[in-house]
Amino acid sequence: MTKRDFDAVVVGSGPNGLAAAITLQQQGLSVLLLEGKDTVGGGLRTAELTLPGFRHDVCSAVHPLAAGSPFFRTLPLAAHGLEFLYPPVAAAHPFANGTAAALHPSLDETAARLGADAAAYRQLVGPVAADWPQLAPAILGPLRLPAHPLALARFGLKGLLPAQRLARHFATPEARGLWAGMAAHAQLPLGHMATSAIGLVLLALGHAGGWPVPKGGSQQIAAALASYFTSLGGRIETGFYVKSLRQLPSAHAVLLDVTPRQLLAIAGQQLSALYKWQLGRYRYGMGVFKVDWALAEPIPFAAPECRRAGTVHLGNTLEEIAHAEHLTWHGHHPERPFVLLAQQSLFDPTRAPAGQHTAWAYCHVPHGSPRDMTAAIEQQVERFAPGFRERILARHTMGPAQLEAHNPNYVGGDINGGVLDIGQLFTRPVLRLSPYRTSAKGLYLCSSSTPPGGGVHGMCGYHAARRALRDVFGR
Repeated sequence: MTKRDFDAVVVGSGPNGLAAAITLQQQGLSVLLLEGKDTVGGGLRTAELTLPGFRHDVCSAVHPLAAGSPFFRTLPLAAHGLEFLYPPVAAAHPFANGTAAALHPSLDETAARLGADAAAYRQLVGPVAADWPQLAPAILGPLRLPAHPLALARFGLKGLLPAQRLARHFATPEARGLWAGMAAHAQLPLGHMATSAIGLVLLALGHAGGWPVPKGGSQQIAAALASYFTSLGGRIETGFYVKSLRQLPSAHAVLLDVTPRQLLAIAGQQLSALYKWQLGRYRYGMGVFKVDWALAEPIPFAAPECRRAGTVHLGNTLEEIAHAEHLTWHGHHPERPFVLLAQQSLFDPTRAPAGQHTAWAYCHVPHGSPRDMTAAIEQQVERFAPGFRERILARHTMGPAQLEAHNPNYVGGDINGGVLDIGQLFTRPVLRLSPYRTSAKGLYLCSSSTPPGGGVHGMCGYHAARRALRDVFGR
């Protein structure tokens, strides 16, 4: 092996770029991590977006996948300043009549509060929660022979179904609404295949690992990962925006935490014609429109469960949520969009001045939509929390264009790095023996556009780095 400036260079310091850099550095290699912004993080950033003293998560906010990640759980991140805080209710789902369903840490408590659907909930979610340690490496990885095939088969038989079909297990509006809110995280119409998978995973994680918020903001996850990486001898350079591979120092392996569109721009000349054609066919999905609020008081939700929850899903019934997601997928803007809301300051006093609060919310919009959805989002919050608007001190909004400007991986506002439907679930970004290899020797993709897709779990970066270790370094 000839002498190079570094053994490996990783471009992009989102959770996947950081995970890739750590995995390589753990093997004693010399690794350089490059970040275009002035701070590391990708989707893990926190800033005073509204008023001084109010700290808002710019992108991701609540982190069940980080808590349940097989890779992150092996790292001593607490020793590097990361503290997770666990709301007493992981997620709540209010209804127009003033009641709410809720995801509690206890499987039995969650089931018992669903009345006639208690047994159905235990039967559907219980095995996934119990099997999560065995399921996680397979679900959060590329398509391959699983170590626990029976557990994965049990999950797959349910997870590959459309969420609306699996909802037939439930009879009550409460269970059906709770289920729909979970499945809608897929950013797909609930009638699409495999939308049940994300719903099952999120419910199971509520019992197996929780839905925590990082004390001090999501930036703390990135800061802890970066601190651990540098403690191993890794090197980070910020303010280094990569537009071409020619900018990079020489290395045996290069891993890019970017989506196919950026990969084509950065490395197009090094890629084969067939691979570039395949990348050009990659599909991006719905975008998001996001609002952050500085609040004088907590959100006055009518249902008490919502006032104890870190996350609140605003969409009322399964039918209403399914209708909104269907309209959005087909290019329309529903009057009542499905809204995902987080209220971190209820559990983390570092987020706002004493006695005051922050809130974070987004809804799905058509890819690249320019429409301002602030009024529609606030109407949905007010619907379930009368008096909410009176508590707003300031707001900050980001549509798809602003999100993409903040993080180029959010193409058209797509925070999943591409559609996560059955056609791109395991073949993202293209159908290849290894989804992390590109057609250029020593060049790898490690972003959420590879399996297992979006979310703060680092597993895309981990698996890409493992592939590079085998291919390039024989480890």
